[in-house]
Amino acid sequence: MNVGQILTFTAHKFPRRIALICERERMTYQEFNDSTNRLANGLLHLGLKKGDKVAVLLFNSIPLVEILFASAKTGGVFTPINFRFIEEEVFYILDHSDARFFVYGEEFSGLVEKIRPRLKKVEFYFSIGESAPPSILNYETFLKEPISQEPDISLSEKDECQLMYTSGTTGKPKGALLTHENLLWNLFNTILGREEKEGETSLVIGPLYHTAALNNHFLTRVAMAGTSVLVKEFDPEKVMEVIEKERVTVISGAPSAYHLMLSLPEGRYDTHSITKCTTGASILPNETKERLTKLFPNLSGIYDVYGCTEATPSIAILKAKDSLKKKECVGPAVPFLEVRIVDDQDRDLPMGEVGEVICRGPNVMKGYYKDEEATREALRGGWLHTGDLARIDEEGFIYIVDRKKDMIVSGGENIYPREVEEILYSHPRIDDAAIIGIPDPLWGESVRAVIVLKRGEMMTEEEVIEYCKSHLASYKKPKSVEFVESLPRNPSGKVLKTILRERYLKKGAGR
Repeated sequence: MNVGQILTFTAHKFPRRIALICERERMTYQEFNDSTNRLANGLLHLGLKKGDKVAVLLFNSIPLVEILFASAKTGGVFTPINFRFIEEEVFYILDHSDARFFVYGEEFSGLVEKIRPRLKKVEFYFSIGESAPPSILNYETFLKEPISQEPDISLSEKDECQLMYTSGTTGKPKGALLTHENLLWNLFNTILGREEKEGETSLVIGPLYHTAALNNHFLTRVAMAGTSVLVKEFDPEKVMEVIEKERVTVISGAPSAYHLMLSLPEGRYDTHSITKCTTGASILPNETKERLTKLFPNLSGIYDVYGCTEATPSIAILKAKDSLKKKECVGPAVPFLEVRIVDDQDRDLPMGEVGEVICRGPNVMKGYYKDEEATREALRGGWLHTGDLARIDEEGFIYIVDRKKDMIVSGGENIYPREVEEILYSHPRIDDAAIIGIPDPLWGESVRAVIVLKRGEMMTEEEVIEYCKSHLASYKKPKSVEFVESLPRNPSGKVLKTILRERYLKKGAGR
């Protein structure tokens, strides 16, 4: 069994059922499978070999998911790139991943042309939606030529299928290698944990470079012969219009997306079709859940999902029946996964005590690409160490308390302080800096910079923010800045970010 067969089997059973909707485009399962096969055969004709990385820089779109399945059917490794990244970040992913094939949208042609002279490993470029120079293949033209028969490639469940980049505490992205086996077991866990039904119409608002949107939402819908409505970029009003027009039944998103939808005037859109909401990235407050039941009158359940890229991503799922009963809970571990709460020596802690979440199961990644040291650290003892702190109750339900690492989750995006701090350190007027996450009612958390200036220097908050914006994806930049005389540190020199967060909370949410 392999991931490509998920589409093949569904297309054989329900060839005329609508598989994809993206703006004005609609595609049946037969059309989706045929176009995927043409792309797969075309890539094989160009010389794609098992293990070759196929990188994409695209918004949520039909070509993106065609490439996902074409890679899976040929033994290629699908490597999506965050479309919010700037030039240097995109270059790093393409170079580090050793991508031979690179598909990008016309919106990114200027960025690609700037980094292309330095990309020595990419052999085949595909452009979508524009007339490209002769050295770059036109995606739409390329798709018309090959045959639509299933590619004859022998694949093992142990073969690599996806390379999903996630940032580490060092600030450099790490590539989590996920196998066909990882993805299939995650699929089983998600279908059982979220009590999925056949034939649902699901709105995919999360970016498909994230494992949650890609593997939990989209792949699940294909396996369950449903319809995926792909949203290019999140806009609350447009999302509500799509729900009304397409009679969407399932919606999945980060808490920030739901907060933005709830901020719209009541009664403007017909939302009676929605029967299920799923959420992740951070805790969805009970108050918000109760408001969602009013926004979606026929809502039968809300499912909270906890996971990480390295687990493909599902670790625990709180089912609808427990959603309001178990406050700030992420549910029990998914069916085919072991979870433990341990201390710093990996010793099991008693029920109710806070420790690190570690897990073991067939959905846990193969390892980090070209990073044996990080792999050994993350998978030591055969268990994935998540870096999340949690407790577990007498029924086996997990409550996330804090993050062992200092990662910030803002609007469903993971932001790693060290990466932002390195940019701040490069500024000639900044002597010292720390990045912390502070509570944000809309985004869950927002980025706050605490800065020590060099003697005699002056800077404004706006200058700091603009400097970061010019070197990082916009969502990583600080939303607020505090200037201090010194940063609190422990005897070994590490900044005590707990103290910085406590200072903020004592001052109140204003600054």
